[in-house]
Amino acid sequence: MAKDKTTFTCNACGGTSPRWLGKCPSCGAWNSLVETVADSASGGKNRLSQPQGYAGLANAQPVTPLSAIEAQDVARTPSGIEELDRVLGGGVVEGGVVLIGGDPGIGKSTLLLQAMDALHRLGLPTLYVTGEESGAQVALRSRRLGLEASQVNVLAEIQLEKILATMEATQPAVVVIDSIQTVYSDQLSSAPGSVAQVRECAAHLTRAAKTTGITVILVGHVTKEGALAGPRVLEHMVDTVLYFEGDTHSNFRLVRAIKNRFGAVNEIGVFAMTEKGLKGVTNPSAIFLSQHSEPVPGSCVLVTLEGTRPMLVEIQALVDQGGPAARRLSVGLDRDRLAMLLAVLNRHAGVACADQDVFVNAVGGVRINEPAADLAVMLAITSSLRGKALPKGFIAFGEVGLAGEVRPAPRGQERLKEAAKLGFTMAVVPKANAPKKAIPGLTIHAVERVDEAMNIVRGMG
Repeated sequence: MAKDKTTFTCNACGGTSPRWLGKCPSCGAWNSLVETVADSASGGKNRLSQPQGYAGLANAQPVTPLSAIEAQDVARTPSGIEELDRVLGGGVVEGGVVLIGGDPGIGKSTLLLQAMDALHRLGLPTLYVTGEESGAQVALRSRRLGLEASQVNVLAEIQLEKILATMEATQPAVVVIDSIQTVYSDQLSSAPGSVAQVRECAAHLTRAAKTTGITVILVGHVTKEGALAGPRVLEHMVDTVLYFEGDTHSNFRLVRAIKNRFGAVNEIGVFAMTEKGLKGVTNPSAIFLSQHSEPVPGSCVLVTLEGTRPMLVEIQALVDQGGPAARRLSVGLDRDRLAMLLAVLNRHAGVACADQDVFVNAVGGVRINEPAADLAVMLAITSSLRGKALPKGFIAFGEVGLAGEVRPAPRGQERLKEAAKLGFTMAVVPKANAPKKAIPGLTIHAVERVDEAMNIVRGMG
């Protein structure tokens, strides 16, 4: 019996090589080539990548100017879980394809099972396809979540053709595929989870969603670096990409939208893991603020913006005596930006930390990517270095440039109103963000430069 020919396929870009290499010749990724069985000449004749696979799309539309095309808002169906709807942009869309990824055990299957049950209670027929668990295991989870009378249809299957046939026969409104890495097609000879299988199965399911109007939700595995496993083209195919964030040892989970054709990106949903599954958190600012009886040195509250939602997050800094090679560590913030801010502090505010170890942390496991956190980080570092706490009820935000200027943050009025609503009384903000009309209960200090902000804080202490 002849041995099957094997090739090495890159997990990052899908490129192939006849032999194993440490570095992918196509995209340059290291240690990404995986041995796969090469497709036979006859096995791939019906693949979507071949022209025959597009036979169903042969009746192409004529060329039409944009002004002549009728534009309609997409209809949304709320999932019954408010925080999930916020991330999706208001609910699930007919014919939309959603990809949700996250670490093992973080709660992807739990959340989707709860959402499917809620959709079924609203009268929508649903189908939960599980390739990683048996039907009995899914039923056991539903009992644990308190969904004893759930009428969600469950199919334990990993063959794509059988899944598509079941979708055509039962005509559900929403289908969950848990997970796309376990699904395989008979038209390909490679193993489930390979680049070719993931790409082709996702393409078939996406095409089925667009032609039938069924909403398809795909669960994706992640690599050890935290990115979605499989080819990057998977993220381009789908309409919405959601990521689960948070520590598995913590009770709180964040679901972030990084791509959404039907809503805002970078929206965030906050959930608490309970015995009865994931519950939405209506006031997430309470999670990210430490409960100090009295203000402590090295702590500054930041008003950050996650999508359309302003949130209060506590930034903590610890400046300690270091050696000749001082360390700069940050959790939840960019380490390179921290080094830049320390240089600006030294040059433009006269605060020298060259011989000090500096540690910065965003409380609650949240990741902050926006530059509006700069001013709060600087004030927290200065507070720790001086050993003096910032006043109670103090908040700050603003981007800091290399010349020492404090630049405005987007939607500053909403940030200030959120802080006032939660009882904060004092704010240091960029001058361009100072409101024209006073906000009741909030004293605002508008600054143009870093040294001005430092002088104001010293005057408070």
